[in-house]
Amino acid sequence: MEVGMHIATQKDAETSVMSDPQISDGEKQCRIELAACYRLAAHYKMTDTIYTHISARVPGEPGHFLINPYGLMWEEITASSLVKIDVDGNKVADSPYRVNPAGFTIHSAVHIGRHDAAWVMHTHTRSGFAVSCLEEGLMPLNQIALQYYGQIGYHDYEGIALDLEERERIVEALGANIALILRNHGLLTVGATAGQMFSNMFYLNRACEIQESTLAMGRPLRKIDDTVIKRVSEQFSQMAYDDGDVALEWEAQMRLADRLDPGFRD
Repeated sequence: MEVGMHIATQKDAETSVMSDPQISDGEKQCRIELAACYRLAAHYKMTDTIYTHISARVPGEPGHFLINPYGLMWEEITASSLVKIDVDGNKVADSPYRVNPAGFTIHSAVHIGRHDAAWVMHTHTRSGFAVSCLEEGLMPLNQIALQYYGQIGYHDYEGIALDLEERERIVEALGANIALILRNHGLLTVGATAGQMFSNMFYLNRACEIQESTLAMGRPLRKIDDTVIKRVSEQFSQMAYDDGDVALEWEAQMRLADRLDPGFRD
């Protein structure tokens, strides 16, 4: 009886967020797209039960961002259940949920240090973890991996990310890149939009999966010429941003999220 009452109370609190007239349209859209990111990541099996995070800066509210409620599986997350916090980890809006402190450390670091990176995603996928444990990191062995040539930073493992002083080193390691490999830990990607961030993570993880499979075959590796590597990297950038491929891809991902369960919008 008590458990049922607790769930009902939380659901009422969640529903009120998206129906609250004081919440800006920008924040509502941000909540919907962020909730979609969680549902899609669950669909693509990029989750670690209740751990790791995706966050987004709240439009028009400097220093505020949204992150997942600690304790919910990613396929349970809705637009209203997302928690709004400041860069010090304090909740700035009522929520029945709390925030994972390690997630706050990593994501707040990026939101503070990279103002162009409005969206941040961190995962613990099997293949991402595996590649993060290699001295070479991500190798330019296949077409997808070439998308990240010259655009990945590396951050040495310092333990569970609870030390706020680590934030400066995370930002320094990320630099101006679109991705960061947290050595012996996992992957992180950023973007100015949800679509950019999610695409960066989807294909970075795919590149790690391909590398893992390639190395497992134990056969001689076919290297790619450096000139070709640079050219393909430039081609990817043009297609993704100049030609608008990422925006088209995100529209398709949103349609998939709706087909899976439109309840993420609540």
